[in-house]
Amino acid sequence: MRRRDFIKWTSVAVGALGLPSFARELAAEPEKKYASDVVTLGKTGIKTSRLAMGTGTFGYNHQSVQSRMDHGSGLPELLRAAFDHGINFWDSADQYGTHPDLKETLKYVPRDKVVILTKTEATTADEMKSDLDRFRKEIGTDYIDILLLHLMTDANWPEEKQGAMEVLEKARQDKIVRAHGVSCHTLEALQAASKSDWVQVDLARINPAQIHMDADVPTVKGILKRMHDDGKGIVGMKIFGAGQLVDRRDESLRFVLGLDYVDAFTIGQEGEEQMLDLLKRIPAASVAG
Repeated sequence: MRRRDFIKWTSVAVGALGLPSFARELAAEPEKKYASDVVTLGKTGIKTSRLAMGTGTFGYNHQSVQSRMDHGSGLPELLRAAFDHGINFWDSADQYGTHPDLKETLKYVPRDKVVILTKTEATTADEMKSDLDRFRKEIGTDYIDILLLHLMTDANWPEEKQGAMEVLEKARQDKIVRAHGVSCHTLEALQAASKSDWVQVDLARINPAQIHMDADVPTVKGILKRMHDDGKGIVGMKIFGAGQLVDRRDESLRFVLGLDYVDAFTIGQEGEEQMLDLLKRIPAASVAG
């Protein structure tokens, strides 16, 4: 029996049978969480690894740190290495320029074994239709698991993006997209997302130091919990504060792992060494006092 399963069994047994103190102590131990744990994003039905492979470190103008990684030790090789360790969630965007890297990786990784999230700046229906066709061609897939409206800052984004939203909902019904949502970059945009029934997945900035976040930590936590209670899938980002919390990685991981309403989180990595380091840190942080 795996240790995690034994702890769960012991918790039940303690209550039912009144086992000795050593069993009570074991049952009281927090359960480790792993990067490769399979989680479900809200009520979308989409199951994925807890950790997503971020591909947009300093991503803009169709480029990112990951899109510029050296061939032979580049992003496709990193994604394949992560997949071998059970990490099957890929976080991309049109602005990152990493769609071709996903396509290259899909030559070696079964499409139905990975969850692909990407993002669009489309506003109108025509722009969204064009992006849907282009994105699928660039990635080399017939469907996209999660497609988000990228970088929402205006409180009125549900009205401004209505054309794109209607196309995405039709695409979901046609099984071209499995779920749709937004990434938010202001409190007003996040509040609008929390009220929108259209939002199925929200990509939200969250860390213990309020760095590059939409508001103070208690405010953001409260909104994300309400969103999750409403059935929205929550994916955390800026876990290390856009690099400003790299010296506080364990604290930052412990913080996000303690938020039961954050289903998964994305972290940009620049090589296999960083990926393997995260795989070790996450379970250790999940049970740290």
